[in-house]
Amino acid sequence: MAEVTVNSLEFFGSHWTAWRVLGVAHQRVKSWRNLYLGYGILLNLLVTLCYPFHLGMSLFQNRTLTEDILNLTTFVTCTACSLKCLIYAYNIKDVMEMERLLNLLDKRVKGPGQRAIYGKVKVQLRNVLYIFIGIYLPIAFFAELSFLRKEERGLMYPAWFPFDWMNSTRNFCIANVYQIVGISYQLLQNYVSDCFPAVVFCLISSHIRMLYKRLEDVGTDPEEDSEKELEACITDHKRLIKLFRCLEAFISLPMFIQFTVTALNVCIGIAALVFFVSEPMARIYLIFYSMAMPLQIFPSCYFGTDNEYWFGRLHYAAFSCNWHNQNKSFKRKMMLFVEQSLRKITALAGGMLRVHLDTFFSTLKGAYSLFTLIIRLRK
Repeated sequence: MAEVTVNSLEFFGSHWTAWRVLGVAHQRVKSWRNLYLGYGILLNLLVTLCYPFHLGMSLFQNRTLTEDILNLTTFVTCTACSLKCLIYAYNIKDVMEMERLLNLLDKRVKGPGQRAIYGKVKVQLRNVLYIFIGIYLPIAFFAELSFLRKEERGLMYPAWFPFDWMNSTRNFCIANVYQIVGISYQLLQNYVSDCFPAVVFCLISSHIRMLYKRLEDVGTDPEEDSEKELEACITDHKRLIKLFRCLEAFISLPMFIQFTVTALNVCIGIAALVFFVSEPMARIYLIFYSMAMPLQIFPSCYFGTDNEYWFGRLHYAAFSCNWHNQNKSFKRKMMLFVEQSLRKITALAGGMLRVHLDTFFSTLKGAYSLFTLIIRLRK
């Protein structure tokens, strides 16, 4: 059986490609740097800033209530997406620090047991990718289908343009090309913003489990210096905590924005389905939209919970090693490590909300509470 090659950075490839296309990977661009900076500034002005703006200028000024609701949900999502993208672009250098720490942790992986743990990461992250594909494709498909089935001239999303697109075929084409290209970039921004935290949380979780395995094996090999191996494991633990805190700082505000937007959009989507929208295509779109919004935060919440669980179990691994046959210096260091590992480690979004499954369900409860408020207001 071929040995599994440990390289955590291979999972960052699609994200760096997306960031390059989005014009925010200036830290990694070596040649034609000034040209790339110009491309990034122009793209982010035209899409990241102008796309939500052109949607927001049409809020509650459309021909039908269905168009108003579609406009509102799209505006809220695109605004959140743009804010997250700008925050990530500003802090993009933190990704390189995460890569450095992951490289150091990868070098510590040894033995078939640890490599088997790493091998499972590919399956987990493939499932994460399937989740995000399952989120975006149906929404894009039904939005496009709804647009194509319109009997009269209209836009994919109700919006404002500084020119008359209704009575000019050329302007109509320009407006629709802008919306199609713009929403494609927004979907790419959303993918990298929502997928990256889940990927890094998953990698941290796998490295914690591999550290657990290394700690269990300390003292079992008579040819190994047990005290030095324990010290190396303590260093690995410090690096994992540093990696975790680096990720927490990187995603804190974007995740807080996403939690808020998810609760709001799920509520709007369900309220529109129940009370306002009657067109079949619009209803199908809103059904998939309301299902997709919670799925955007689920992978990060799931792996955030997994991180908290495995960090909290490391002291069991320390007591499972062959510590009773070691010297006093070893036992003293082990006790210090155990005391350190007993501290609860949890990622916080915006310094308030845990990136945890509890928060995922609380977000859904928040959406339900807003929905009940709408029902009371209608009565």
